This record gives sequence, C-alpha cells and structure tokens, in this order.
Amino acid sequence: MAIQWYPGHMASARKKAAETMTSIDVVIEVVDARLPEASTNPLVRELRLHRQRPCLKVLNKADLADPQVTQAWLNYYNRQDGVHAVALSCRRAGDVARLPALCQTLAPHRSESTKPLRMMIMGIPNVGKSTLMNAMLKRRLAKVGDEPAVTRSQQTSQLDIRHSITDTPGLLWPRIEYPSDGLMLAASNAIGRNAMIEDEVAIFLAGLLLVRYPALLAKRYGLSADAMGVADAAGMIEEIARRRSLRRRGGELDREKAAKVLLQDYRDGMLGRISLETPATRSTLLATERVSEESA
Repeated sequence: MAIQWYPGHMASARKKAAETMTSIDVVIEVVDARLPEASTNPLVRELRLHRQRPCLKVLNKADLADPQVTQAWLNYYNRQDGVHAVALSCRRAGDVARLPALCQTLAPHRSESTKPLRMMIMGIPNVGKSTLMNAMLKRRLAKVGDEPAVTRSQQTSQLDIRHSITDTPGLLWPRIEYPSDGLMLAASNAIGRNAMIEDEVAIFLAGLLLVRYPALLAKRYGLSADAMGVADAAGMIEEIARRRSLRRRGGELDREKAAKVLLQDYRDGMLGRISLETPATRSTLLATERVSEESA
C-alpha cells in the first residue's frame, strides 16, 4: 500500500516557509526519534540548503525510542555539515531549555543584543513542533493535539530580548518515495486517517516488531514463546484480538479493533522503547531501491 497525504494547506504553508526562511538564522527541524529519516521532510532540507541555513536536528520523543538506535542516529546526523543533532522529549523542560544555546552555536554572528537570534521550527505533522514551541516560551501559545495538521499558520514570538522563534505548520511532501516510509509515518500518527487503512498499517507494524522487538510484544500481550514462534504479522493481530477478548457479534475475532490496539499501544509507548528504523536499515533500503531502479 502506497500512502500519500498532501492536503491543500501544505502547499501554501511550504510557500510561506520559503519566504520566512530568508529572514531566519537557524532551522530547528523536529523529527520523530523512532523514525528519524522517514520523518525528515526533504523539502525542509531543500529550503534550508538553498538559503544556507544551519540546522538543529531535534530527535523528539526520544523517551519512546530505542536508546542505542537513537545514539546511532545522533552519530549519523552529527557527521553532516551544518547540522547538530540532539535527542530529547519536548515535554521535559530541562531538555528544551538547552535549545537556544545550541542554536546560538550554529549562528555565532547573531550573538549581540542588537542582532537577536531568529529561530524557525519546522517538521512533519504531529511530531511535537507546537509542544516544543510552547515549552520554549513557557506558556501555551501554539495549539497542540494528538492528530496531524493541527497547526495551520505560522506564529512568531519573542522568547526573550535576544531570541525570536517561529512555529510553522506540519509539512509533508507531495510524494512519499518509499512505501515503508509512508507506513512508518502512518503507524506513528503523522498521516491523516483518511489516507490510510489502519489494518494494513498495523500488519506492517506487527511484522516489523516481530523481527526486531518480539520480547516486547510477548510481554505486552502475554504471549508464550510457542505463540511467538508461529505467529506472522496477520497472526499477531489475531493473537492480540484473542488475548484482549476482542470479538464481533457471533464470536469472530475483531481484527480491526486489535489493529487499533496495537497502533495505539505503539504510539503511547506502551510496548516499550522502539525504533522503527536504524541507519543500517535505512542504508539497506536505499541500496535496494538503487538496484531496483538500475534493473528497471
């Protein structure tokens, strides 16, 4: 299933972001620590590189991600020119308090009171941009919600006399190139519900978790080693339905409800600390795609 989601307001938001980029100093790009590259918008990279703006790459929701994998991603991004990466949870005030100083190191020429540092928060929908802005401002200004595309317009505020910050709407891109990226984004609630089939997304997620985090699945749903050994992705959804007594009228297992349970448990961190991609799996994906293109 190829997932695509690019509502009309995103095109106008991209145009406005390009205009604002001319007058800011540092881009704070927020991504999901569980899927950093899948949640990196290539349009954001294109815009900031065109204007030669440095990037503070914020791997948000790091408290939900596998810490070893997150460290591998930090190493990966910190090798890139003009990028400094940090992992945090924007719900922790101490984590967020570090960001203005980190941005300052990326734009040392804006260190005087007569030249305030101008920061701009960018990223995909529902990754925590508005929550981050509210935390930096220490007040609730930007609207937040547990669904994509809550913010529809830019907001600029003074952090203090030496720092200003602009929040932008969540931006996806017109065509998600790799189907697995769309599925990871959908599983992580960055895609509108009308653009996906939850059962298919849950089967994708179950298959990935069976390979990488089978012990966390077994613990969460009380599954035996025997059950784990014979379960495939679709069978895992059925097993969740059986364990949670999710049945339709007539006693048939309710796979649809079980799919929703798995997705919500993953999104809420109830399964444990999970990363859906690593630098190694990303490299393998890109290499496989190159081979496919060359042989086409």
